[in-house]
Amino acid sequence: MNTVKTNAQLYRQDSLKLISRQFAFTEGPAVNAEGDIFFTDQPNNQIWKYGTDGKLSLFKDHAGRANGMYFARNGQLLVCADEHNELWSVSKNGKVKVLLENVDGKKLNGPNDLWADSKGGIYFTDPYYQRDYWLRQHAEIEGQKVYYLPPGKSAKVRVVAEDVTKPNGIVGTPDGKFLYVADIQRNKTYRYAIDAGGNLTEQKQVVSQGADGITIDEKGNLYLAGNGVSIYNPEGKLIGHIEVKEPWTSNVCFGGKNRNQLFITASKAIYLIPMLVKGVE
Repeated sequence: MNTVKTNAQLYRQDSLKLISRQFAFTEGPAVNAEGDIFFTDQPNNQIWKYGTDGKLSLFKDHAGRANGMYFARNGQLLVCADEHNELWSVSKNGKVKVLLENVDGKKLNGPNDLWADSKGGIYFTDPYYQRDYWLRQHAEIEGQKVYYLPPGKSAKVRVVAEDVTKPNGIVGTPDGKFLYVADIQRNKTYRYAIDAGGNLTEQKQVVSQGADGITIDEKGNLYLAGNGVSIYNPEGKLIGHIEVKEPWTSNVCFGGKNRNQLFITASKAIYLIPMLVKGVE
């Protein structure tokens, strides 16, 4: 049985629920305004939907090998499209618009995870993981960095953090003041201050643990996916751990009509756990 161990009043004991184990590898959960969760099955090149009605449905086939995703405030689904190292915007009917396909004529390493601010700007991590569906065998861009794509048609993408080794999970605070970035190679999670221009300053290590995916709740607690889900308070103290008996837990996202369900993508499966706190993404 999957068990939940915690010393924080965040969720009920032993309430982790398996929704389905029918996928190849799940990733990238994102919540829309209604509370529905969208997630990827990357090897099968699909995006799926888990509705607030508890039903699973295929949202998009031929999904650009989608990895991390996030819903912008305009309702568009932002996608790290790993097949050709692009950023996409996907409409409700599945229509794709390519937002970014290169940086100064060079292919990105492979956009992995992203977060959008209230202005419509997009922060994303760009680690290099060699894919068997790529023709190339090495990176075109030196270094693995965090980028920011400002809003606007003429906006130019720029590096906002290169003081990382292999950035992966990323999430910002709802007030837009801070951005958290997990460096999975260093096994550290950092917090940056976001200035008025969208630049990142004041890197501070907050947790001595990296993550594949991360999210945040209304109390400012961080949820780090990897070996199950580890929960840290804003001061960086471990306050809980959700054990998920799968080879790897890739990502987490709050969903449901009241944003009080934690949705977990883990290897070939997806899970849900009712929470006593709400998410803020």
